[in-house]
Amino acid sequence: MKIVVKGGWVIDPSQNLDGLNDILIENGKIKKLEKHIDSSDAKVVDARGKYVLPGLIDMHVHFREPGFEHKETIETGARAAVAGGFTSVVCMPNTNPVIDTVQTMSLVQKQSEKAVCNVFMMGSITRGLNGKVLSPYEAMLRAGIVGITDDGKSVENSEVMLRALKEAKRLGLVVGCHCEDPKLMFDRSINMGEISKAYGLEGIPAMTEEIMILRDAFLAEKTGAKVHIQHISSKRGLEIVKEAKQRGVQITCEAAPHHFTLTQDAIKTQGTNAKMSPPLRRRQDVEALKAGLQSGIIDVIATDHAPHTLEDKALDLIKSANGIVGLETALGLALTELYHSGVLNLSEVVEKMSTRPAQILGIDKGHLKIGSDADVVVVDTERMWTVKPECFFSKGVNTPFVGMRLKGKAMMTIVGGNIAYAEEDWTCA
Repeated sequence: MKIVVKGGWVIDPSQNLDGLNDILIENGKIKKLEKHIDSSDAKVVDARGKYVLPGLIDMHVHFREPGFEHKETIETGARAAVAGGFTSVVCMPNTNPVIDTVQTMSLVQKQSEKAVCNVFMMGSITRGLNGKVLSPYEAMLRAGIVGITDDGKSVENSEVMLRALKEAKRLGLVVGCHCEDPKLMFDRSINMGEISKAYGLEGIPAMTEEIMILRDAFLAEKTGAKVHIQHISSKRGLEIVKEAKQRGVQITCEAAPHHFTLTQDAIKTQGTNAKMSPPLRRRQDVEALKAGLQSGIIDVIATDHAPHTLEDKALDLIKSANGIVGLETALGLALTELYHSGVLNLSEVVEKMSTRPAQILGIDKGHLKIGSDADVVVVDTERMWTVKPECFFSKGVNTPFVGMRLKGKAMMTIVGGNIAYAEEDWTCA
């Protein structure tokens, strides 16, 4: 298919592009990017009054397949992704079986063939996420992983983590670090503070996260490995990353929209739909994350998209599952909370949701360069809409943002030159 995206304001931080341009897409690639492109023999996408951006990249999703297809499949997760403007996602390995062998990778790759977005994988740091035996990184790297992580768990044993980082350094792999010391998580309910006390819960102190960030930053410094701190949530945790960066440690980090938007107070109204790991924290933590996004200490915005069934979330705050869905709300939250509030300009939003994730992962995505895959999203930054879980493409409806009015939405998502999502074709009461 030949497509001309016409009249849009094109932003691509990788090329310092920020202006009106047309884009010609042909045979799945970007062929031209010019002020005016003849469209007489092409399908025209009218992008006047809208922004045209590199497809968004979410480097942290849980598509639950294999093993938990009742929660999400690669197919349904991918549809949620493109509805949110994401053209590429990176699946976490905490499936069943765990992504710790080439055989399991092959299964995911086969299922990904029918996905409407690009699906990448991280392999596990340890076999079965057991924190003891290293997975076969070299074989999995040859098969296509873009990094390793035991997301959902920290590698508790420092000697095992040291060996993992040394091997990752040798292979050039980025190591995603879920930073929570299991011995300090107590009842694994919500943030330790006034609200946990009011609910009669012990809660999870911020030091649970901070002590593991400190350890992993230290080991990264000693080994020279690349570490990526996942879903950072606390002010002090962010300060540790900042200090490590200033020392030249190869450390990056991500923040999830829920952590820079909501505080622990959301538990009062949203219940277990506001329960995640790490938990929502205090107002000062939220403000610190916004400052970290603005200063560049936080490199990436990632969703930690974690669909669960209604039954999973119907239990109490201790027993219910951790996590929320995020692919279909992330862009709207970033635009509402960061762009329209003046925390970030639009180019900075694109950098954190597309350009920078691609750089960290080492994938040829996150830009609109001539000859590159035509992964493009058309965004209306002024579009007002209401979060309605019943309208989600994801199987999961576990979100604390239900009913929230957001400003900014993906209107069309093009993946590899194919229109994977068009807002005009989707209606929901």
